[in-house]
Amino acid sequence: MGTEIHWLAVLVAGVAGFLVGGVWYGALFSKAWMAARGVAPESVDKSNVGLMFAITAMLDVVMAFFIDHVFGTYHPAPDLNLSLMIAGGLALGFVIPAMGVNYLYQQATRKLFVIDAGHWLVAFLAMGAVLSLMS
Repeated sequence: MGTEIHWLAVLVAGVAGFLVGGVWYGALFSKAWMAARGVAPESVDKSNVGLMFAITAMLDVVMAFFIDHVFGTYHPAPDLNLSLMIAGGLALGFVIPAMGVNYLYQQATRKLFVIDAGHWLVAFLAMGAVLSLMS
C-alpha cells in the first residue's frame, strides 16, 4: 500500500518552488550569483531560457511530489510546523550536503554555495508549506 499523493498540492508546490527561484535568482541575488558563477549577462541572452524554465518547473514538481510522498508516511499527517521541519530537514540533510560535495570538487566559491544552498532551503520550505496547507 502506497501513500496518497495530493496532485493539485504537488503542482502548486512545484510552482511555489519555481517562483522562489525566480525571486531568488532575479530580484534578490541575480548580480551576486552571476558574479560568483562567472556568468556575463549577455550570455544569458544566448541560452534557451524557455526550455531551461520548463525543465526547471518540471523538476520542481518532481521534488514536490517526493516531499508529498514523505509527508504521506506520517500518520496522522504532519501539521505545518512539522511539515516545515521535514522539508527543511530534507534540504539540509540531503540536497545541500550533496551540493556541497559537488561544489567542493568543482572548486566553486563559498559565496556561490551559500546563494544556491539558501535557494534550495527556502524553496523546500515553500513547497513544504504549500503541501501542508493544501493536503
